[in-house]
Amino acid sequence: MVWIYLISSIVEPSNWLMITPRIESLAPIKLVGKRIRMSVANNKTAELWSSFMPKRNEILHTLDSNFYSVELYDSLDFFKAFNPSTEFEKWAAIQVSRLEETPNGLETLEIPGGKYAVFHYIGRPSEAQTTYQYIYGSWLPNSDYELDRRPHFALMGEKYKGEDSNSEEELWIPIQHKQ
Repeated sequence: MVWIYLISSIVEPSNWLMITPRIESLAPIKLVGKRIRMSVANNKTAELWSSFMPKRNEILHTLDSNFYSVELYDSLDFFKAFNPSTEFEKWAAIQVSRLEETPNGLETLEIPGGKYAVFHYIGRPSEAQTTYQYIYGSWLPNSDYELDRRPHFALMGEKYKGEDSNSEEELWIPIQHKQ
């Protein structure tokens, strides 16, 4: 596995010799959190997380301290003909063992199991666009896989430090073998 490390947003994907994700089979997971409709051009990520974080301690049956930033796209065409104004649904969430007793103001989301390409990202989340361009524009078309219609998510664990250049997270991209 090669780790992705961006020093600045000036780094171009053509400068990366090879970035190989690990391929994981994910069992179904249950999440509790908040969601919002947004687009890349009308990014509401900060608003979403600032409304979720005060409620996180009300969530029962949590499995760990990781946070999930989940994206649900209306169509796989989102990536084929990228338009920064196209909306998608974004979630701020925590994994739970049971969905009962969801606090007021929060919702549940179940991510079905399946295969994921997992990229280790180090850097500022606001500068991850170059990494995503590499994943969807270079790695995926040259792999044995294609996108699957399931949620995409970033898993933010102990090493996640927000906009710190040393922040680490995992980018989980739903895949299936090319047909």
